[in-house]
Amino acid sequence: MVEMKHDDYDLLQVDSGRPVKMWTRGVPVEDEAKQQLANTAKMPFIYKHIAVMPDVHLGKGSTIGSVIPTLGAVIPAAVGVDIGCGMMAARTTLTANDLPDSLGRLRAAIEKAIPHGISPKTRGFKGRDKGSWETPPKPVDAAWMQLKDEFDIICQKTPKLANTNNYRHLGTLGSGNHFIEVCLDEMGFVWLMLHSGSRGVGNAIGSHFIEVAKQDMRTHFANLPDQDLAYLREGTQHYDDYVEAVGWAQKFARLNREVMMQNLIAAIRTVITKPFETHVEAVNCHHNYVQKERHFGKDVLVTRKGAVSARAGEMGIIPGSMGAKSYIVRGKGNPESFHSCSHGAGRTMSRTAAKKMFTVDDQARATQGVECRKDAAVIDEIPMAYKDIDAVMEAQRNLVEVVHTLKQVVCVKG
Repeated sequence: MVEMKHDDYDLLQVDSGRPVKMWTRGVPVEDEAKQQLANTAKMPFIYKHIAVMPDVHLGKGSTIGSVIPTLGAVIPAAVGVDIGCGMMAARTTLTANDLPDSLGRLRAAIEKAIPHGISPKTRGFKGRDKGSWETPPKPVDAAWMQLKDEFDIICQKTPKLANTNNYRHLGTLGSGNHFIEVCLDEMGFVWLMLHSGSRGVGNAIGSHFIEVAKQDMRTHFANLPDQDLAYLREGTQHYDDYVEAVGWAQKFARLNREVMMQNLIAAIRTVITKPFETHVEAVNCHHNYVQKERHFGKDVLVTRKGAVSARAGEMGIIPGSMGAKSYIVRGKGNPESFHSCSHGAGRTMSRTAAKKMFTVDDQARATQGVECRKDAAVIDEIPMAYKDIDAVMEAQRNLVEVVHTLKQVVCVKG
């Protein structure tokens, strides 16, 4: 690998591979992530180059924070198992003065209204499952009816997906870095923001087809630099089945966020009795997904693994870590990035490393002024485990422009 400088990005030249264009100046990039990028760039079906966002870090098979255009093949592990994971934000007509003195009441109302956390996997579990609906409300039923017929067809081809937690996960948050936030923008307006994806059923779809791709590679004796770069060839049944299933999971993820937003708004209304509107400005965007797009005069599959579409004029969301700023942005349509930008700040250390390095007191100090959990179970989400969001935004100033800067006042995590 040879690194070179360009006016707008750093260029990684890969032996026997496509170039890697990196918008990472001023932010750290691990050597392991660079090697992972080089491995992906050597795949024979990469189109033009790989685009790397400033929040890039080591992932499974392919780096998180990368844009991978392909011709005639797709890498299921590059899309990942949190298919369709993304963000939704809505600006309200409320202002900071309308928030209750006790933000704890607001947080409690949100936690009561939206299931969050991990659904138990143990058979015979008798306790309350905080991660799934016990009795899904009407918005879940209405959303599921938009998904059910296509899901039944997918299950005919992959029967084990029928046993996943699908319907009861629709409109739920999950755990890890998924969150719900109440934020204030630079003018003092209240925003509602959330981060989640296709939940258990998306995980099952991703995991299944990653294994299918690996089996296909073993069958064809393919020599891969990393087994997690196993791919499905266009024109095969497995490819068609995956594209259908992943497309459905992305619909599920979008509807999941829409249902949560409905319930979030309803929960806010139980605490804040002043009438307010939320249609002023809203954004709903994926950042783990694959879709057909046209770039440099050709129709290609674009996998964004921890990246957001940023076409000219397109609105997007780039969240910071707990206690940091987040941004509502407008895309500049940079063709070299395949019209993309980062999906967040990006981790600088693993969850395990963060739990070893930091304490509950560190977490409390880092999230001072934010109504959120401050216990040992969320230390892995401490802001210091992430890159500096200001540096990340500076590195991609030719990809997006900032429209609003948000600061969290309430944060709910699973």
